[in-house]
Amino acid sequence: MSSSRIVSVFGATGLQGSAVVEALLKDGTFTPRAISRNPESDASLKLKARGVEVVKGDSGDKPSLVDALRGSEAVFAVTVPAFTDSTGATPDELTQGTNMVDAAKEVGVKFFIFSSLPSITKLSGGKYQNVVHYEDKAAVEEYLKSSGLPNASLLLGGFLEGYWRSHLLHKTATGFDFGVPSFTATDREAFTWVERDVPAAALALLKNYTDQSKNISGKSYPVVTTLSYTELVAKTAKVLGAEVTFTTKPDFGLLPVDEMFAAHAEYSGLYTAEPEPNPALVALGVNLGTIDEFLQTEVKPRFGQ
Repeated sequence: MSSSRIVSVFGATGLQGSAVVEALLKDGTFTPRAISRNPESDASLKLKARGVEVVKGDSGDKPSLVDALRGSEAVFAVTVPAFTDSTGATPDELTQGTNMVDAAKEVGVKFFIFSSLPSITKLSGGKYQNVVHYEDKAAVEEYLKSSGLPNASLLLGGFLEGYWRSHLLHKTATGFDFGVPSFTATDREAFTWVERDVPAAALALLKNYTDQSKNISGKSYPVVTTLSYTELVAKTAKVLGAEVTFTTKPDFGLLPVDEMFAAHAEYSGLYTAEPEPNPALVALGVNLGTIDEFLQTEVKPRFGQ
């Protein structure tokens, strides 16, 4: 493993960041550095035990990020929605993201990957204006593209890991039920297998960003598979060998989340204009996982009889 090619990872203890750290460790081309507000947390200590460098950095404090990112060749960045923090300790995502970009540029980072989302306000022509976590990420992405820092953004859909992380699939008396707000069974959604496909895409971008012929910088790459819930439920039932029903759940009562689900349902997961799998990622050698592979490797072991 080359100690000179450091990739600093924000969110290294979360779903996306931890998957990227794992991929970097396994591949060995780059050395992961985890950026954490609390390097002594249990999750940070687990990373340290695996030999991962954990450095203190607060996304709300740019000077701390300058120190944390110094010596990094590249950055993988995830911002965290502030509206989910009842303490008010988390700065808004635009602040988080612009601090990350500014700090990276200041210390000479050569490439910046951002986990982003599209503007639902723009996509809906103003119909949905309260999905702040999408609007902030979209604004950070635009700021990154205008920064002069070589960059790429990954655009994600609904996390397939929600089967168990968000309890979307649950046992019933006759089998299983899959429930989400706003969607009907025939509505289509864009899904992302985060633990497999986000690190695969990130690693391909990191390995190819210096090749000018690949024309990577400034591009946004959807990492999604789109299908209807009717199709998803049928595939799930086949893998589990059990009845799986679909239920439209009530709204959460949290406006940014409720509008998010409504927009995804109305606009078929948001990425209908993009071919799947993403041709630009395929050209970089990324082999994105299929829904069938996900169900066999992740859902069947957890929910199978």
